[in-house]
Amino acid sequence: MRHKHGVELIRQMDALHVPAGAFALWWLGQMGVAVKGPDQQVVYIDPFLVGPLAADQTDPSFLWGRAFPPPLTPHDVTNASLVLCSHEHGDHTSAETLAGIAAASPRARIAATGWSQGILDEAGIPSERRLSMSTGVQHDVGVLQLSYIPAAHYSREMDSVRGERWLSMLLDWGSVALFHGGDTILYDGYLDAIRTLPTADVGILACNGSDAMRNARDIAGNMSPAEAAYVADQVAWKTLIAGHNDLFASNRLPATEVASQIERVAPALAVHTFKPGELFFFQR
Repeated sequence: MRHKHGVELIRQMDALHVPAGAFALWWLGQMGVAVKGPDQQVVYIDPFLVGPLAADQTDPSFLWGRAFPPPLTPHDVTNASLVLCSHEHGDHTSAETLAGIAAASPRARIAATGWSQGILDEAGIPSERRLSMSTGVQHDVGVLQLSYIPAAHYSREMDSVRGERWLSMLLDWGSVALFHGGDTILYDGYLDAIRTLPTADVGILACNGSDAMRNARDIAGNMSPAEAAYVADQVAWKTLIAGHNDLFASNRLPATEVASQIERVAPALAVHTFKPGELFFFQR
């Protein structure tokens, strides 16, 4: 089936009615998703909808060209109720993306960490449209309850003003729940932190791994696919979405390696990877 893009994708989101105990998710690339729960709100998480294509670059040292065009432009996003940004790296909190979404969806609120507030300033997001994401805080957005725990990319970083630098989050509609890990490794205490939250039905984890070659170029990786499978198995998720492994050639693993590592650790686990614009529908 052809995956929809642009205005067609927005129309598909708007037309789809999501019943209780279900959510619909559209893959935007990297760790970006649009999610529509049973409250019919559309929530965007870590959208990165700008940037040059790798094919347009002739410099072989250029690391950050996109492998594919974004399935949406920021100004296509007319249906956002809320945008969640897990940390301040540009592929998760993009000023250009947020400015376009904020203009196209004038009632959307933008939730970001204390470390990301300068990016929201650059995007022109006024204070009344911001939600401050931090651990120990819950946001109730109608039926939807949002909770946050620390992530570690590669280590936990926290200060008294800006709070935790990296966050994972739970979206809980009461009848169904989705976990989004942001960028993180499997640090000591991460599983315990996840267990303080209601159990998610589906978890999205960045599992492109890391290695000495990427570290030498200051390219931060994440947990390995095997570790992601271990997390999903330990916290009893029904489904794992393997993320952060499609957008940049310099920071991803072969799809066969991702699949084989997960199969080795948790052969019974349902696992999904997606193409940009692809729809995933989950129902209990």
